[in-house]
Amino acid sequence: MQNEQESPKTLRDLLAGLEGCLIQGDEDLLIPGVAYHSRDVVPGGIFVALKGHRTDGHRFISQAINQGARGIVTEENLEPIPGVTVVRTPHARLALAHISAAIYDHPSRDLTLVGITGTNGKTSTTYLLEAIHTAAGHRVGVVGTVNYRVAGEAWPAPVTTPESLDLQRLLREMRRRGVSHVFMEVSSHALDLRRVDRARFAAAVFTNLSQDHLDYHRDLEDYFAAKSRLFVELLANGRRQETLAVLNLDDPRGHDLAGRVQVGALTYGRHPQSQVRPKECVYRRTGLEARLASPAGDIEINSRLVGHFNLSNILAAAATALGLGLDPETIARGIAALNGVPGRLERFGPPEGPAVFVDYAHTPDALAQALAALKELDFRRLITVFGCGGDRDRRKRPLMGRAAARGSDLVVVTSDNPRTEDPLVIIREIEPGLQAAGLAPISAAAARRGERGYLIVPDRREAIQVAVSLAEPPDAVLVAGKGHENYQIRGAERIHFDDREEVAEALKGR
Repeated sequence: MQNEQESPKTLRDLLAGLEGCLIQGDEDLLIPGVAYHSRDVVPGGIFVALKGHRTDGHRFISQAINQGARGIVTEENLEPIPGVTVVRTPHARLALAHISAAIYDHPSRDLTLVGITGTNGKTSTTYLLEAIHTAAGHRVGVVGTVNYRVAGEAWPAPVTTPESLDLQRLLREMRRRGVSHVFMEVSSHALDLRRVDRARFAAAVFTNLSQDHLDYHRDLEDYFAAKSRLFVELLANGRRQETLAVLNLDDPRGHDLAGRVQVGALTYGRHPQSQVRPKECVYRRTGLEARLASPAGDIEINSRLVGHFNLSNILAAAATALGLGLDPETIARGIAALNGVPGRLERFGPPEGPAVFVDYAHTPDALAQALAALKELDFRRLITVFGCGGDRDRRKRPLMGRAAARGSDLVVVTSDNPRTEDPLVIIREIEPGLQAAGLAPISAAAARRGERGYLIVPDRREAIQVAVSLAEPPDAVLVAGKGHENYQIRGAERIHFDDREEVAEALKGR
């Protein structure tokens, strides 16, 4: 992507409309670039000092000045620096978002930008919306967990939602490439850290809320408050009248938001008050068929996506597309065109079985939903492989165990991304949940005889091989937790590891 700004701007131009700033120095500096890492500073540019969880950008102000910075944006009092303009602000992250949008000429104003937030379903909903709007003839961009992409070209996604400077640069690049619609996953971190402030949204979608990221947020209420910002603060900020909130009424938080949003709302779900809801649905191992009621008439759905939670994602995408002006026939055609979503109940194995599914489910609710979807498809036995990440919310570990035990006949407990923790310690914290839900540890021989219980296989590659070797054609294996990810984090090292590749190898070895 090109890094240069659209046209030179003065510091005064970039700060216009940002409240609470105290400026010491020359406001008419012509600014060639903005950076929040000191190593990225260009001569004459601005350095924005951000306070993070691991480090503080204020420690690198001297380095930024040595790199040639002529402007410093800071939350702290600084002594006057000869030749450097200092901007004191109460919110450096908001300042970065404001400056970033300005330096790239507010690209979101020329795009139909849709933000999707919630614990689960964000990625699948963006893929569905991409398929629908591609079927409508639009040029589409996507910002999400799997990657950032435009019309077949993709960039790696280091985080779900980029930092505001990177996001605005990406949106500028999409605008330059003729994109009309952008579908963006918006994480709670991004909302809390103001990465999407000053982006203009045409619509925002709420999928659901369940326990996740409580290593970052204080509790579920704090987590929901972060998600809510998209609907109660950012949607109503400077947009035209047709701004839209798309809300899931199957989740109590969706009802909460419906009573608080100050923009138009369109609701979806199985709840009888939902405006877009299923009238009938048939689930198959190869996909689903459904008829949806909507304000624009019935929508006939034939999708390769599997399970009831994917019906919820389809409802979200259909409601959003309707709100953006598409007709039921185009929506149905786009949904039918989507072959699948990487690492979201992605199926492997021969048609006659056993079926092996790789899914990103890494929260108790997502794991329970994935297993419930497979149980509806009448497999003889469900075998689940999963673990929990290290250096993350420890409270959800037994909850993950309970979800796995309730939905599975056999659970193979293994490593996820252990990071700096001992994988066996993580597994020991999962076990109480398994046992509380009625599963006991069993031997490999007992598992091969078809007995219920759980095995502990700390090495993830071996765990996948064991699970696949134990499955017979009427069975299904769910490998959960990593989905599309192609790495595993052990200690501080990130090594290549792809569940999909490991499943393919295990199937070859049968």
